[in-house]
Amino acid sequence: MTATRSNITTTGADPRLAGGRLTIDLDALVANWRLLAEKSPADTGAVVKADAYGLGIVHVVPVLWQAGCRTFFAALPEEGLRVKAVAPDARVFVLNGFFAEAFPVYEQSNLIPVLGSLHELSLWKKLNKGRKDKLPFALNVDTGMNRLGLNVDEGLAFAADGRAEKPILLITHLATADDRAHALNQKQFESFQELRAAFAGIESSIANSPGIFHPASREFDLNRPGVAIYGGEPLSDTPNPMRPVVTLEARIVQIQTGVKGETVGYGATTTLQRDTRIAICSVGYADGYLRSASGSGVPLRNAVPGGGEGFVAGKKVPIIGRITMDLTSFDITNLAEDAVKPGDYIELFGPNIALDDAARSAGTIGYELLTSLGNRYHRRYLHSGQSD
Repeated sequence: MTATRSNITTTGADPRLAGGRLTIDLDALVANWRLLAEKSPADTGAVVKADAYGLGIVHVVPVLWQAGCRTFFAALPEEGLRVKAVAPDARVFVLNGFFAEAFPVYEQSNLIPVLGSLHELSLWKKLNKGRKDKLPFALNVDTGMNRLGLNVDEGLAFAADGRAEKPILLITHLATADDRAHALNQKQFESFQELRAAFAGIESSIANSPGIFHPASREFDLNRPGVAIYGGEPLSDTPNPMRPVVTLEARIVQIQTGVKGETVGYGATTTLQRDTRIAICSVGYADGYLRSASGSGVPLRNAVPGGGEGFVAGKKVPIIGRITMDLTSFDITNLAEDAVKPGDYIELFGPNIALDDAARSAGTIGYELLTSLGNRYHRRYLHSGQSD
């Protein structure tokens, strides 16, 4: 029997007044997390930074907790506190470094910082001095990304220092995991194995969303998927196994007819090759619908000829002209004249236009589209309310 799903509306834009709507399928999100958890014997957490990739910590974390997720990763202490507010018993790691003024927050909240430099380790040790119970921390070691983290030699030296407090979790981050054939993957796995041996008995984590699909990641203890939970494709060389979570739609404001030879939009970058029916929709780059996805008149079109598309009345329709701050135009000439009308919605990504396909048309990745979503949308959260 199919579970009854209820719509949960946030305090966002009134649906009668909004130019667009976001539908977030929390059941699909949970199904994606479970699929990732089944791929590996390691424990599976969830990355919920950037307000759960734009979908809302307050909505995402409780359903993941209900599904069995017990470990979450945030970028900032402020985000970690919001996770704790809705999942007080969750284990929450903060990824983006440590600053001394945040120490009282860690003392009071049980957030766990991920330390990634000798400076941060020294600072953490100094601030913990005199405490009977030392606060826990995780250690980030850079095995090939040249971003945050101790280098491998520093990590090995720290492991050998008998006077040093040891972390409760050892992590590194894969730089090329979405490309499974890339040689850097193996190099990072080997370096991390060496570090793991040096930190014997300490929990270890290497697998992000694509990393979970690497057999070598099964040797470690904790996975930390991000974008795949939210429906993004984890790998570049295989069809996306994840269910779509987010559907973005915009209202059609007006339908115009342009005459062959006329131009469309700012810069007159599109000249009509036929009489053209144009649906002007209430969405633009102020809403996170990126200007680079325009049908013409942006630098990306010199490299990738096709711009973005919408889906309406059962068919895909191309963006025409430039995306502007509040409006985007679509060529609907190939639809029946009575197929759409003002007030109807056009899908920008969702079940009919994959998130990552929409992103590629804008020269970017699904992460950026999700985390750029603006606050003018009406949001609907769909959830059965069941944990199984």
